[in-house]
Amino acid sequence: MTQRGQAPTARLRRLAMELRQLRERAGLSREQVAEATEINRTTLYRIEMAQAKPQVRTLRALLDVYDVSKDHRNDLIAILKLAGEESWLQTASEDLPGHYPTYIGFEREATAVLNYQLSFIPGLLQTEAYARTVIPGGAPELSAAEVESRVAVRMARQVDRDPSPIIEVIIDEVALCRRTGGPKIMREQLQHLLNKSEKSNVTLRVIPLSVGVHPGMHGSFVILRFAHGVRDVVYIEVSTTDLFLDNENEIRRYNLMFDQLRAVSANQGESRDLIARALAGIQ
Repeated sequence: MTQRGQAPTARLRRLAMELRQLRERAGLSREQVAEATEINRTTLYRIEMAQAKPQVRTLRALLDVYDVSKDHRNDLIAILKLAGEESWLQTASEDLPGHYPTYIGFEREATAVLNYQLSFIPGLLQTEAYARTVIPGGAPELSAAEVESRVAVRMARQVDRDPSPIIEVIIDEVALCRRTGGPKIMREQLQHLLNKSEKSNVTLRVIPLSVGVHPGMHGSFVILRFAHGVRDVVYIEVSTTDLFLDNENEIRRYNLMFDQLRAVSANQGESRDLIARALAGIQ
């Protein structure tokens, strides 16, 4: 069980999310699972809401009912055993599930996504052609099929999905200047940015090159916010290493950094002008 008043860690929330999705895919109600496993329905609810940490035998019983594969089962048991740790460093060499499904799961449940990007257009605002360029650029080991799969997932995450969270994006102007994929792809991408910046749930700001040194120059990050007083998660992706931060002090630090980046950014109207000038400058 989680301690009273203590926010669930990123791992525990990941486990809760997976168990809820597994039950729903199996087409089972909580009442049916409770009857099949003799796990109290209230306990099952608390486990699925990350309000309680299940025992290993309880988790195994649930995975039996959901007919989970051996590899997936081992992944979830590994997450449970490490669920008390707040920060979650996940690399390609770990025996845990890939970071991308983890991040997407958190993003899907978030009520707000605060994203600062230094070098690229954020994934939630990318065109398909732009995504098809940057995904293999950052992971050249991916096969063509894997690239297409990731592109399809990224397109499904776009800001038009329903329900869509509040999205606040801050982009360094350098991302607008980089000719990613060539002139045609970049023109389409910048026009796409202008179009999406008009959506009611999207706030888009640009940090002008004239600002000089600013707090975001060390790298990009995402802050995911949730309902019901659930603590934020900070996600940082660096090459093959991915970090999920769930520590209160770290979350406070990244929220402060986002506030500082917002303060040095152009306002929304000025940001649109910067994007339009970048678009006009592409030959």
